Amino acid sequence: MNAWMLLAAAIVLEICATSLLKASAGFTRPLYGIGSIALYTLCFWLLAFAFTRIPVGVAYAIWSGVGIVGIALIGVFLFRQPLTLSQIGFMALVGIGAVGLSLVTPAQAMH
Repeated sequence: MNAWMLLAAAIVLEICATSLLKASAGFTRPLYGIGSIALYTLCFWLLAFAFTRIPVGVAYAIWSGVGIVGIALIGVFLFRQPLTLSQIGFMALVGIGAVGLSLVTPAQAMH
């Protein structure tokens, strides 16, 4: 599978896992917590494979940056958590940086 697809799947899993972690209410709802742990496990497994073909600093910056923006949007729409205009602006900068890094970084051949 393409390294960028692995990274994208890891990002989706991380966002879902973080959402379940929030829904677990501090693990007082254990099924959500267990689901979160399972999705984080899959996320890190895919991320490890992406690291073999994308420079670790670039892959991690994209993974964390897109994850930040994604979970912030989930927070707004699913958990009804407000964002200020300046928070939105700074997250837009994070998103721009993640997209820019992905555009200028080719996946490397495995060694």
